[in-house]
Amino acid sequence: MKLLLTSGGVTNPTIRRALVDLLGKPVEECHALVIPTAQWGHPMCGPPSVRGLVAADDGWEHLTGLGWASLGVLELTALPSIGAERWVPWVRDADVLLVDGGDATYLAHWVRESGLADLLPSVPATVWVGVSAGSMVMAPRIGDLFVEWPGAPDDRALGAVDFAIFPHLDAFPTNTLADAERWAAGLDVPSYAIDEQTAITVVDGAIEVVSEGRWFHFEP
Repeated sequence: MKLLLTSGGVTNPTIRRALVDLLGKPVEECHALVIPTAQWGHPMCGPPSVRGLVAADDGWEHLTGLGWASLGVLELTALPSIGAERWVPWVRDADVLLVDGGDATYLAHWVRESGLADLLPSVPATVWVGVSAGSMVMAPRIGDLFVEWPGAPDDRALGAVDFAIFPHLDAFPTNTLADAERWAAGLDVPSYAIDEQTAITVVDGAIEVVSEGRWFHFEP
């Protein structure tokens, strides 16, 4: 898939241009599915935050509120019980998957359990837009700092890319550059610390940072 991995969504014109380039057409002509699943695995999320995401309330204008031609919900935990013959066409018909934050290990678990992981290689034209955990899930590891789901066996994620992501740089007291450096030192893969004005695109293995803010790259 074509990946747009963000910390806070499509927060500035530079990231939006990158999104449109990946889509190949205006946002207003694209059909989107939003995946809220990661929220259920994080203790700070729940019904009100999922509702805000799905309804594109204030605060979610950088993901579900971008002006999509249509917006549907794909809840991964439901997919194993309804059969692939129903949900696979939904994914194939979508231009973009909007994957929200929460706990990345919980999200990785359900991307696999739902069968979505097996389907993704067959939809190369679809764009994956991640926010926070929705971006981190593509990494080999997320670091113990970001594991909030009690059921996680370790910090491993999907490994679709070969680098890790530290999101929300400078957005919280525990997300400083010093925190990111300590986090990166505990990983055995390259990593990026990105703020809310930064995104990483990945197309056919080519990585590009698009930013109007601050970001840092760390080698293991």
